[in-house]
Amino acid sequence: MNEYPQPDPENRSVRSARFFTVLQRWRTLLRRYWWVLPGCALLAMAIHLIIVWNSPPAYASKGKMIVNVRIQVQTGANYIEELSNFLGTQVALMQSDTVLNRAAERVHASRPDLVPVPVKVTVGVTPKTTVFNLRAVGSDPAYVQAYLDAVMDEFINLKKEMRTRSSDVTLAGITEEVARLEKELKQYEEELLQFQATNSIVFLQEQGNLAGNYLAQLNQQLAVLQSELNLLNMLNLEQNLERQQSAGVITGVRPVPAGQQRSPVDVLRADSEYLKVKQEIQVLKAEEQQLSEFLRPKHPKMIALREEIQRKEKLLDIVREQSVEQIENRKKSLQLQIENLQKEIKEWEARALEASSKMAQYQKIRGNITRVQNLYDRLLQTMQAVGVDKDIIPESVTILERASVAEPDRLSLSISLTLAGLVGLMLGMGLLLIVERLDDRMNTFVELQDHFEEPVLGQIPRERSGRNGELALLKPQDDRHAFAEAYRNVRSSLLFMPSSNGNEKPRLLLVTSSIPNDGKSLTTANLAITLALGGARVLLVDADLRKGVVHRRFGVDNSAGFSEVLQQKAAWKDVVRSTSVPNLWVIPCGSPTQNSSELFLQPLTRQVLQEMAAQYDYVVLDTPPVMAADDVTTLAPLAHGVIFVIRAQHTSARVARAALDLLYQRNVKVLGLVFNAVNPRTGEYYYYSRYKDYYHRSSRDKA
Repeated sequence: MNEYPQPDPENRSVRSARFFTVLQRWRTLLRRYWWVLPGCALLAMAIHLIIVWNSPPAYASKGKMIVNVRIQVQTGANYIEELSNFLGTQVALMQSDTVLNRAAERVHASRPDLVPVPVKVTVGVTPKTTVFNLRAVGSDPAYVQAYLDAVMDEFINLKKEMRTRSSDVTLAGITEEVARLEKELKQYEEELLQFQATNSIVFLQEQGNLAGNYLAQLNQQLAVLQSELNLLNMLNLEQNLERQQSAGVITGVRPVPAGQQRSPVDVLRADSEYLKVKQEIQVLKAEEQQLSEFLRPKHPKMIALREEIQRKEKLLDIVREQSVEQIENRKKSLQLQIENLQKEIKEWEARALEASSKMAQYQKIRGNITRVQNLYDRLLQTMQAVGVDKDIIPESVTILERASVAEPDRLSLSISLTLAGLVGLMLGMGLLLIVERLDDRMNTFVELQDHFEEPVLGQIPRERSGRNGELALLKPQDDRHAFAEAYRNVRSSLLFMPSSNGNEKPRLLLVTSSIPNDGKSLTTANLAITLALGGARVLLVDADLRKGVVHRRFGVDNSAGFSEVLQQKAAWKDVVRSTSVPNLWVIPCGSPTQNSSELFLQPLTRQVLQEMAAQYDYVVLDTPPVMAADDVTTLAPLAHGVIFVIRAQHTSARVARAALDLLYQRNVKVLGLVFNAVNPRTGEYYYYSRYKDYYHRSSRDKA
């Protein structure tokens, strides 16, 4: 039984979400780095143009070759080339170093006036045909044309040499095999002559037949005697005598089957007196029983009758002993006959086996001679046919069109530029793939779930900034409906969050992020506004004592704030500022300080926060990013829970995980994540923004 739980299979919706996530990620990547693809393509084309510009002009010549029409001649042997990849093999031969080097030597020998130049030869096959298109490109037009002609000629010469070499090797192999078979045939013929000199085949056949027939007769006789012996051993005296009487032995001689000679053992002398005396005793006993009804036991006639019966019984015992002795003699006689027959059968079996072995040897020699003779005759025919086929079979590939006059290779430049551009695009895609693998910033909700196991309290859609570069805070009747509903969703997640271990729901909330510019301060302010609009009394505390911005967003006085409270320069109730939002008060950061971590470590901080939590329904702390300063990891253990902000397409998953691990090391309770600045156009933002018409229903109804 498997000890490890098996993961649940992904359902269709999860697979679809992941698919659209990948598409959206690549869409975002292409929007951000679209210039990489055309840049790489243009760079590759520019490099190719530079190479072409610095290279000498190129001229191209074309030629064609075709698979030849062949007449099938039945000569007994055929030259067969590999057909499974015939065209590819021919192309490889045309472009082989052997053909190209021979072509260069041929041009040098036939046209010594031409200066050798590098020539590139390419070979293609016209689709659905057996036509080879040869193309040679070089800097000298005359040399290119001559070189391409030489390539086609040398290819044909190479095929001829290969066929001749193959024929010679084949003939040599066949000749060697014929000589070996001829020697083997003579050896078998001599072996046959030696066998016939010492053995007569006719006599061996007759001897084998005679031995077989005689063995059958002996086995039949042995079976009869063995059967009779078994019966004598199984039956008692009376049963044997009755069997002999029924077979006609007692009254005369035992009958024998027709066509079989009578053997002395078949004559059995049975003691007829035994049965006769036994019958007389039975008659006397019957007479005694009959007289006993009228006469007394001591009557002289009864006494005489009993004496006669006793005399007959003694005579019966004597006759029984003689019969038993006679049957034992019969058994011994049968045993001797059986042993004699078995001995004779073994002798004749040896004779039959010897005759059969010699006949088998004879047949083996004859079979070897026949086999070798047939193979010898076939090889002689093949050897004669190979030499004929070498001369009459035409070439498999011939020249269809000679090399054309070399012309400037304009088409080659356009094709090479296109290929260079494609290579550049592939290089750009490779770079984008590397960037995509290295970039762990999350774009969609599914990616966020893949990297983090913490619950997601809500997704905040991305909104355009104002003229001053900042987003405006939420208002009671804000027309950014999706934006406002997203924060209401976060509020609902907090209000209906299940309590753990029977404790009260968190009231002292700390909002932070991993790095700057994640929208942490704006999220904190809007969350506080949303909680206040829900009827709760909320105190927003700017705990970013280094670069707090809450006072600027709400337009409150920052002459004294949380910094002065922790430095015991003012009471916290004296620095509370009211805002235009009902049920919402703020405490600004106060004068900036660089020793905020030390201020958070003092016991006063815990005391002040507890007093605030007792006076308000919710106390929301705006803090610096975790990775920017040690303030959060010092202050977070004092809060009831932490809300962690992650910005889409901005926050690195590795950095966010490191920040969360720092919080977990301080035994901080992370309530959940807020996914900020999510692109509403992504396929996985399912909230609010897609149903804008719903918010205007009331206005239409009024109209």
